[in-house]
Amino acid sequence: MKGIVFTEFLDLVEDKFGLATVQEIIDQTELSTGGSYTAVGTYPFSEMLGLLKALSAKTSISIDDLLKVYAEHFFGVLVESYPQLIESYKDPIEMLSSIENHIHIEVRKIYSDAELPSFETLEKTNNKLIMIYRSSRAMYSFGLGLMHKTFESFDSKATILVEKIKDDGTEVKFSITKNE
Repeated sequence: MKGIVFTEFLDLVEDKFGLATVQEIIDQTELSTGGSYTAVGTYPFSEMLGLLKALSAKTSISIDDLLKVYAEHFFGVLVESYPQLIESYKDPIEMLSSIENHIHIEVRKIYSDAELPSFETLEKTNNKLIMIYRSSRAMYSFGLGLMHKTFESFDSKATILVEKIKDDGTEVKFSITKNE
């Protein structure tokens, strides 16, 4: 997992819960890095999972809810760092339906070894999008948070239904309906 995911996560934890909480979750988690990350490095996903579990235990917030909040933070980082990526779209459905064929291609140009989830579009209209998310990391709640922020960035709203195809969350169907 790319280091930017770790560095931004720890920044979010510091902003929301304080520096003491950052140190506490690092101390409680077995980390080969000792909790030191660089944005361009690559680190084991198990470390992110350990940090999430420790934060969830500390805050009594579910891992899924933490991932949604983190995704909202991370979306802001993406907009600030890569505004042209967002600005190239006129509509949130258009943007979300291009994850696989445009956005992930651009991410791979920057982080060639990034392990990204896949998004298969099953149906797309002006107001509806159905996609299948697949990832061994089962971070679909992170994707859900990014989707919500996408609509928000276009001053739009949507109803997003999440259906686990596999119980472990490694395959999930998102049914997105833009609210008029």
